[in-house]
Amino acid sequence: MTFTLSSSSFSDQQTLPKAFVHSAMGAGGDNVSPDLSWSGAPAGTKSFALTMYDPDAPTGSGWWHWVVYDIPASASGLTLGAGSGGSALPAGAKQGRTDFGTPGYGGAAPPPGHGPHRYLFTLYALNTEKLDVAPDATAAMIGFMIHFAKLGEAKLTAIYQR
Repeated sequence: MTFTLSSSSFSDQQTLPKAFVHSAMGAGGDNVSPDLSWSGAPAGTKSFALTMYDPDAPTGSGWWHWVVYDIPASASGLTLGAGSGGSALPAGAKQGRTDFGTPGYGGAAPPPGHGPHRYLFTLYALNTEKLDVAPDATAAMIGFMIHFAKLGEAKLTAIYQR
């Protein structure tokens, strides 16, 4: 079985709708996290982690928009708006600090006229129930820990420009 990630909010390689764009930095969106669903996790999966990353941000290191980890292996998705406040996350799941400086979903907000940006949603199947990270860990630190626990990954890409 193939490990897949999908959304009814947008299609792979298509434009991210305005509802999922950040409300700050002049982007003017609603900053709602999209719904995501997955299937076909590798055998031995004990938890999941999800990242949303923009490799096209003009920072030299990209931009982390969303990090969710310690998602129970029994979960098969995240509901619409789950990243806003975190109360709709599966029990035990945590959100890491993004490059906006806080935990939770931070939608697309590319600079005007910078061209299309890719927003990479990556779901990782992990061989551990919990990642050993501090509550205020950066996205890079969480990504480091994901790397060493990864059994498999599934990707979904959205595009957005202003």
